[in-house]
Amino acid sequence: MSIQRLYLKELLTFAESELEFDSGLVVLTGPSGAGKSVLMQSVLSSFGHGGGEAKICEVTLDKPEKINSEAYELDDELTIRSLKKDRIRFYLNGQNISKKALQALFVSSIKYLSVRDKGGFESAVLLDLLDDSLKSRNKSYKKLIKEYQQRYKHYNIKLSELFKIKEDEKKLSELIEFTTYEIEKIKEIDPKNGEDEELIRIKQQLSKIDKINDALLQSNMIFESESSILEVFRLLGKDETYFADTMSQLRIDFEETQSLTEELADINVEEILDRLEKISGLKNRYGSIGETLDYLVLKEKELTAYQMIEQDKSTLESFLSLEYNELMILAQRISRSRQKEAKKIEERLAVYLKDLKLPRVKFIFEGVNLLPLGIDHVDILMGHSVTSTLSGGEFNRLRLALLVIAMEEKREEGGVIILDEIDANVSGDESIAIASMISKLSSVYQIFAISHQAHLSALADQHILVGKVSGNSYVKVLNEEERIVEISRIIGGEKSNKEAIAFAKMLRAKV
Repeated sequence: MSIQRLYLKELLTFAESELEFDSGLVVLTGPSGAGKSVLMQSVLSSFGHGGGEAKICEVTLDKPEKINSEAYELDDELTIRSLKKDRIRFYLNGQNISKKALQALFVSSIKYLSVRDKGGFESAVLLDLLDDSLKSRNKSYKKLIKEYQQRYKHYNIKLSELFKIKEDEKKLSELIEFTTYEIEKIKEIDPKNGEDEELIRIKQQLSKIDKINDALLQSNMIFESESSILEVFRLLGKDETYFADTMSQLRIDFEETQSLTEELADINVEEILDRLEKISGLKNRYGSIGETLDYLVLKEKELTAYQMIEQDKSTLESFLSLEYNELMILAQRISRSRQKEAKKIEERLAVYLKDLKLPRVKFIFEGVNLLPLGIDHVDILMGHSVTSTLSGGEFNRLRLALLVIAMEEKREEGGVIILDEIDANVSGDESIAIASMISKLSSVYQIFAISHQAHLSALADQHILVGKVSGNSYVKVLNEEERIVEISRIIGGEKSNKEAIAFAKMLRAKV
């Protein structure tokens, strides 16, 4: 990936500027206050870093190989356009895009290193450096890392599931208790379909049993006249069959009624009323008996599910305990490999650090609990200082050395690095070493560097002058002759002498 073109309109002291960039090392020089940092900030803002001040800013670049997006159509050439009116609006190939989305899209392709920034030595970055170094030469380590990360991801998912179960454990316990209570209550009553109607019928019969018995007693007198009536039929020569059948049926009905009254007499009225009350309570709560029985089936299924969750908890705890031990074994193997590799990188760094006038460094490993990157937390010790207590100059020189090591290990598309006065306030020898390393990095990265040092300017593949005339800033790509003039200005000031010019020519001749 490389940035090919920059167009700006109404950027503070810049009226309108357009630049086409070369690949490799692009150095911006010029007097203090001319607008170098402002210019670079506009480029950075196009990728979601900080705010932009230009009314129009347009950056054209070739698409990084690793950038893919389902939300935006990405061609081989990308144009990022920002317009500032009441607020800044961003467009990617004509498609509206947020600042946050821009930054996320190019996060792995654009690196911004400022003297004021102390990023780049986070444990994750250092672990990534060690892992890249190992994976580039060791396929078994690559498989080991992949296995650990996949298993850790699954482990973490299951850990979250267990946490959720435990978080809901009190609630789950209450649900199981209440559901069990409802099931037991329904089962204790054990209602049957149609039972309520039968009980109401029996209740109604019980309320009439005395009247039925009295009626039966009086009605039985009809059988005392039966033989006399049959005799009348015979005497008259009439058919007595109908009467005889009626009386037979009546006798059967009376006997059945008598049996019923005897059965009812054996029934406990209090039990019937109590049963009716219980059935009525279920109906009031759940609806009909059918609905009550359906609810019972539902609650039994729910209880089974709740109990399965309890079983899941036990299963999860067993799995997590075993998997934790397995992951620890893998993580310890990874850690041992990293610590061996760290010593090798320390030796390689020592060569670059010597040129940068810095002492040797040592990787400091601290054990932590299982994390996505293993059980290591890493820092770098230089002398008696860890990275957080290094001076700005030490920090940035060490960061350059680490970038070179990382570049050598990754052996892939670099992207863009933007350096803001990375060589400020350093001695001549340090300036030479910094320039050499930045030049080395530019074999893989396109590097934009704001510099006030002659050595870095001399090594540039493209040298851009940022100047100011009558309060208006301008940019100019310098030819070879103009480069000599500008480098000599950096060496000797605005009125550079012959020695400065000769030194500038010598620096260019060495490239």
